[in-house]
Amino acid sequence: MHDMSREERQELMKKTNNYRTVPQIFVGETFVGGFDELNQMNQQGKLDELLAG
Repeated sequence: MHDMSREERQELMKKTNNYRTVPQIFVGETFVGGFDELNQMNQQGKLDELLAG
């Protein structure tokens, strides 16, 4: 985020609901969350659905 403009940073914060930890994972335009959320989606079988579009 250090090389982002103020406007880009604000837009990202809107998309992530002010999520501040890293990584910030997106699948396309869908904000997944961090690794824990991604892993949970995978364990629930929801990640494949999201990746399939």
